[in-house]
Amino acid sequence: MESLEDGLEERRRYVRIRDALAQRIAGGEWRAHDKLPSVRQLAAQYEVNRLTAYKACRLLQTDGWIYAKEKSGYYVSGDEPAPESAAAPPDAPEGLRVSGRLRNEMFDIQGIPVAYQFSQALIDPNLLPNLYMSEYVKRVFDLYPKLIGTYATAQGDEELREALAGRMSADMRDDLRRDDLLITTGAQQAIDLISRTFLRSRDAILIERPTYSAAIAIFRHQGVRMLPVDIRPDGYDLAQVEALMRVHRPRLFYMNPTFHNPTGYTVPTAQRKRLVELAERYRCLLVEDDAFREMYFEEPPPPPLFAYDTEGWVVYLRSYSKYVAPGLRICAVAGHRTAIAPLVTAKSLADNGTPLVNQKIFLHYLLSERMRQHVEKLRTALQIRRDIMEEELCATGWQWTTPRGGLNLWLRTNEDLEVEALLRESLRQSLSFVPGAICDPFGGSASHIRLSYAFANESLVREGVRRLAAIARTI
Repeated sequence: MESLEDGLEERRRYVRIRDALAQRIAGGEWRAHDKLPSVRQLAAQYEVNRLTAYKACRLLQTDGWIYAKEKSGYYVSGDEPAPESAAAPPDAPEGLRVSGRLRNEMFDIQGIPVAYQFSQALIDPNLLPNLYMSEYVKRVFDLYPKLIGTYATAQGDEELREALAGRMSADMRDDLRRDDLLITTGAQQAIDLISRTFLRSRDAILIERPTYSAAIAIFRHQGVRMLPVDIRPDGYDLAQVEALMRVHRPRLFYMNPTFHNPTGYTVPTAQRKRLVELAERYRCLLVEDDAFREMYFEEPPPPPLFAYDTEGWVVYLRSYSKYVAPGLRICAVAGHRTAIAPLVTAKSLADNGTPLVNQKIFLHYLLSERMRQHVEKLRTALQIRRDIMEEELCATGWQWTTPRGGLNLWLRTNEDLEVEALLRESLRQSLSFVPGAICDPFGGSASHIRLSYAFANESLVREGVRRLAAIARTI
């Protein structure tokens, strides 16, 4: 008899395939009344059984994307489905509707308490300056006694924006001013604000394959057409990027070019300059998510694309949540005033400003010598954990490219290993990781997994990887 856990896993699998097929239809791979591949062929493409592929097609049919012909197969509908198709939870009050696109599979996995936590790309709290930050909180309230009774402006604290503009100017360009910055409550909120500000349903966008899973969920909820750009150890295929820009005229390209999440790859300098040129030519906004810039192990990474932007076609997201103080949720969004002004309005409607207490605490830590020392020690600690994880993985036969920074390893497992079954058994044995399909906007990467070496301590990394390898041998 199928367990509840198995049933939920099966549902996630066929819903993911449904989403991938819908994106392929939206991207123009099949036109109205074209025949889809057979259920047998879809099962082979997505490495699932035929029943799972059939359930995915039935969901597509229910949503209006396709229709069935008896003894012939499935065909693309002539009319587009309603952009806000919705589904009611079984126990919802009558009349309550919830968006059918509202899902976050990463959140579901990370919410499961485990002993070996490899799914969260967060720093081990024991590596953070907790005592020092506690002392800073007291000092901040002495400096600003009325702090807790005051709102921040929607754009963000002026002092913090001034300090960040100075710091970022020294790193990449000297013309950055505080009015060019917006403070958001983490990078994920910034992505959401950008999506709601600059995109409409059915707009085309470029997105890396694989990429940050929360970004996929945000853009999918907006109802846009996601066009994949493969990212490799040496960056992008710029001929592919230009062809997509020329043919589809995408509104934006969401990218994570520095210690990429999940792969750890870094796009080289020459490609960064060329991407800015392409953005200007084809009027495509580049959204550069730069969460791991200071987490390098050898040489610092190349300057961000934003450093080469002179025409206002790059919006730059610099998050400090991951490695300074995750609980403060601070991200700086930099861009031309034509992009920042509407984002400030969107921010005012979302929450009217990131909490001022958080901003002031971060401001005084940002300006301290202690932060520089903390970042240097953190790089060493993370590199040691990465090395331990790679050492223990050598016996698996899996493949990966050693990242030169960031928090994750992107692994290609053996072809005969069913990653979903590996995840299911790993969770049962109190170990979590991210299956690659969650990071793929089209549901591919089925043989990949993402392991974060940042959250578990050194002994737990070693024990956990050994346990994962042992589980894999039984699947």
